[in-house]
Amino acid sequence: MGNLLRIESCVIILFLWVLSSVSASVTYDHKSLIINGQRRILFSGAIHYPRSTPDMWPGLIQKAKEGGLDAVETYVFWNGHEPQPGKFYFEDRFDLVKFLKLVHEAGLYAILRIGPFVCAEWNFGGFPVWLKYVRGISFRTDNEPFKAAMQRFTEHIVNIMKAERMFEPLGGPIILAQIENEYGPVEWELGAPGKAYSDWAAKMAVGLKTGVPWVMCKQDDPPDPIINTCNGYYCEGFTPNQKYKPKIWTENWTGWLTEYGAGVPKRPVEDISYAVTRFIENGGSVVNYYMFHGGTNFGRTSGLFVATSYDYDAFVDEFGLLNQPKWGHMKELHGAIKQCESALLSVDPEVTWLGKNLEARVFKTKSSCAAFLGNYDPKTWGKVRFGNAEYDLPPWSVSILPDCKTVAFNTAKVNAPWTEMNFTPVIKWFSWQSYNEIPGSPGAGKTFSKFGLVEQVNTTWDSTDYLWYMTEIDIKSHDLKNGHSAHLTVMSAGHVLHVFVNGQYSGTAYGSLGDNRLTFSQEVELFVGSNKIALLSASVGLPNVGVFHSVHFETWNVGVLGPVTLSGLSEGARDLSKQTWYYQIGLKGEFSAIYTERGSTSVNWVGGSAMANKRPLTWYKTTFDEPAGNDPLALDMLSMGKGQIWINGHSIGRHWPAYIAKGNCVDKCNYAGTYTDTKCRLYCGTPSQRWFHVPRGWLKPTGNLLVVFDEMGGDIGYVALTKETR
Repeated sequence: MGNLLRIESCVIILFLWVLSSVSASVTYDHKSLIINGQRRILFSGAIHYPRSTPDMWPGLIQKAKEGGLDAVETYVFWNGHEPQPGKFYFEDRFDLVKFLKLVHEAGLYAILRIGPFVCAEWNFGGFPVWLKYVRGISFRTDNEPFKAAMQRFTEHIVNIMKAERMFEPLGGPIILAQIENEYGPVEWELGAPGKAYSDWAAKMAVGLKTGVPWVMCKQDDPPDPIINTCNGYYCEGFTPNQKYKPKIWTENWTGWLTEYGAGVPKRPVEDISYAVTRFIENGGSVVNYYMFHGGTNFGRTSGLFVATSYDYDAFVDEFGLLNQPKWGHMKELHGAIKQCESALLSVDPEVTWLGKNLEARVFKTKSSCAAFLGNYDPKTWGKVRFGNAEYDLPPWSVSILPDCKTVAFNTAKVNAPWTEMNFTPVIKWFSWQSYNEIPGSPGAGKTFSKFGLVEQVNTTWDSTDYLWYMTEIDIKSHDLKNGHSAHLTVMSAGHVLHVFVNGQYSGTAYGSLGDNRLTFSQEVELFVGSNKIALLSASVGLPNVGVFHSVHFETWNVGVLGPVTLSGLSEGARDLSKQTWYYQIGLKGEFSAIYTERGSTSVNWVGGSAMANKRPLTWYKTTFDEPAGNDPLALDMLSMGKGQIWINGHSIGRHWPAYIAKGNCVDKCNYAGTYTDTKCRLYCGTPSQRWFHVPRGWLKPTGNLLVVFDEMGGDIGYVALTKETR
């Protein structure tokens, strides 16, 4: 009898599990997503798993939950997952399944933006560089080779998610998926091929039968059942292309990217909360913050001229600490709106104008009443009478009254504490050793020759930032008109150029995000006989977005494309472009991986008084023990030029403190009025990025290997390890 009861119990449990699996669903109507039969207002935040380390993920996800979020959103990074055709990688920072399982364990939903084009200020927009060399390919258009590759990767990701039961109908956290990314402007540029491609992408995605809705952001008219969504600073005026689709905000930009050479953008929390409240009261039901935690562009993952820091003025800073008052103020907003959820999702509002730029929106049902009192004037306070009371409204703000009487929240009244990043040295002085990277020499080492100049990415396949261009010029005694000098001019498609003549550093030129092209034009010292010209071209990330006049960003060029001329000679100008050049891919230190423990033993390091300092093309190494405590750590690189940093073989990313921020910066930003990314920039006249994240998860208790490469001759003596507190 006991065995029979156990069998009956198992049958009942199995039946209930099957029933719950069948009933689990994500659908939508004009009001919202409907999850398992229930309409929901959802707040989500972007956390990109490769921009933090796995040991950080649980804490970041917990901060999202405590901050009132219902979901975590992430892109899927194709070039990280398929670095070589057919060879996939889902480990360490790219362990997508582990990340999503942590989200699920925390009781949160997930939004998976597969793309697989992501933009995201990520190198090459997330595309693997090998894709560029598929025969006959053209990215993001009605092109069969591209569509085949894109579909194959998308199916691979979806199949993994199904196998791991990650979609909500299978018991997992994913409630929304995205195909493509901000394709509307590209479609407009391309015309008919763009339209054909977007229709194909939508049909392909729906055919994968994930059981959850698909979205396309910044896509005006996707075919049903795809939901078109809004990205931007403000989305209250956005309307989907069909009345039966919900209003979804896939990217509410909490700040903006940090680019080398520009001030750091900040966005006041009063403006973010104002924008969110305006969106919700105008029928919005899903808000995703881009970013909740921005993190770090480790390695060579950052896009063109994008800094290693991807802090994005997010709710949680690059190092994992709460960015106050942004996190706390938005947590209060989420709580206030959730008090209004039933009324918001049940009825449309009654709208009454209470004066110029003063509005009341009332959501009233038989059992509930919620009101939103708005002052849309950016300069003037408003006083309104609503119900039986008067309310003072700050400029550019909305008050939320969950019971139509009591103000639970005003977007412009910040109660959360204010904090600032503080960096305190924990290791002020390191014991450094140096190794000199010798400038390339024509015909020496791992070089190859070719007549004329080559494009950099086609040569390196983006395996390194660096490509040496080397040639020789023969100078006769009568050639030099001005003593021992002539004028060297080098035209380059970017991004950075270091010039060496006869092994001596002659100067540097570099571009910017706005114009990555550059020109080096300078007098150089020559002597009679054979002179060696060595040009080190350095890329600073590949373009992550762009279509201009139907020219796709994968066709944009990098490197010294010429002309290269030597003028001031008795013969006039000599065109060096039209002669034999020698090429070396990467640096000798890279070949030997001297940034690793094993590779570092392959070269002769020197220390003490013999150590090189303030010298271009120099590698530095030291070791240190992990500082006590749990505070996040960062290297202060203020004294350095440009290069890269490694900890125990892990690449922290590119450093470039020598690039001083220019432009219009402010000491204090007024929150009121329409925000743009140039409105509230800070720190002009200082490096665009000074501190570089050292993840605790990459450290050992003792003997940590720190290696720095500097291209421009920085002063290594002032590099310090700091802890961040707020």
